[in-house]
Amino acid sequence: MSVAEQIESLTRAGLQVEYFQLENESHMHSGPATESHFKLVLVSPDFAGKRPVQRHQLVYGLVSELMQNPIHALALHLHTPEEWTARNGEVPLSPTCKGGSKADQA
Repeated sequence: MSVAEQIESLTRAGLQVEYFQLENESHMHSGPATESHFKLVLVSPDFAGKRPVQRHQLVYGLVSELMQNPIHALALHLHTPEEWTARNGEVPLSPTCKGGSKADQA
């Protein structure tokens, strides 16, 4: 099972999911890893009444076995259904990687 499939499986097992979008952004970062950087957009009624940090802790707890290895970075965009509707389903673009390859250094 791929890392992306594991993220989805763990997330869906732990939350009521109304919308799930996972992007593998590993190609935007230096290094050989092909499944290390992800952006997750998740809409769940389970986030109601939770502060952003509580939502992040909840999701990180679900995927904790994957963090650090193989996942290096997981950008989270977590919304209640009402928040998602108010945003019109818009998700901010991810920033470009500021890191460089060791091969680029002279």
